[in-house]
Amino acid sequence: MENVAEMTTRLQTLSDDLAHALEWVSTSVVAVNARRHLSSSGVYWQEGVIVTAAHTIKQAEGISVVLPSGESIAASLAGADPTIDLAVLRAQSSELSVPNFADASQLKVGNLVIAAGRGAQRGFNAALGIVGVAGGTWRSLRGGLIDQFIALDLELHPAAAGGALVDARGYVLGITTPALSRNFPLALPASTVNRVVARLLEKGTIGQGYLGLGMRPVRIPEDLEKTLQLTADVGLMVANLDLHGPASKSGIVFGDVIVALEGKPVSSIRELQAFLEPESVGKTLSLSVIRGGKLIELKLIVAEQTKRNDAPPSE
Repeated sequence: MENVAEMTTRLQTLSDDLAHALEWVSTSVVAVNARRHLSSSGVYWQEGVIVTAAHTIKQAEGISVVLPSGESIAASLAGADPTIDLAVLRAQSSELSVPNFADASQLKVGNLVIAAGRGAQRGFNAALGIVGVAGGTWRSLRGGLIDQFIALDLELHPAAAGGALVDARGYVLGITTPALSRNFPLALPASTVNRVVARLLEKGTIGQGYLGLGMRPVRIPEDLEKTLQLTADVGLMVANLDLHGPASKSGIVFGDVIVALEGKPVSSIRELQAFLEPESVGKTLSLSVIRGGKLIELKLIVAEQTKRNDAPPSE
């Protein structure tokens, strides 16, 4: 049986290892000044590129980042994807280094992780915790596609949003955000960050598909479900309609109930969002719609969501 001295030695070794791991990653984490009163954190993701949490970027001009040395340098906003709470900044400094990355898909519930951030005033910070939930691909409430659901059982420092999620070796697994869940901080895995960063650096925006619809789930009467030979008892009723949007142009009207897209049943907003990826823009979709007790088929060309209709992509 392990005695107290051996246990103490093991704990001290673990403590030293974690501190050493954070030394490695500290040169990759900056403080971001892009809102009043409170800084956020960012990670030097690749040469000249910093990633952070989009909800902390409240200005497009006058953004600065604070380096590990305390020096402040200017940064410019390259683009943002609010659907997954990710923003990309451009800044260059020989003081910063790109971290080593690890595959977050290997995370298990209970794995030790560290949320590393940097405050403009108080410097580098860290919070130790565990992976509370580890799941598969999911969509945020705004429709953003995220490769893994990673919930963190730890408390982020106030300025740590957008900072690095680090494993016990000092490898970066992704970035942290408190904005995608009311109950606990989440992490965006590195694979998702890489995919969105590439698109934002190329285009500056994420061209989410847009239908011009506001919908709510409704239950389909059992007799109508049988008569129309539907495979689901819930559809999406059109409650709002952009009269200049693609849905209106396709012939959809108020009160229509959408039951299928491309032959696949849709009974929730999130199921519909699966058809509105950036690659969907310009494509023609087949819709099955209940109108007046009959099932009709319509064709719709997906438009690109603009700031004018900056609502959740499900609408």
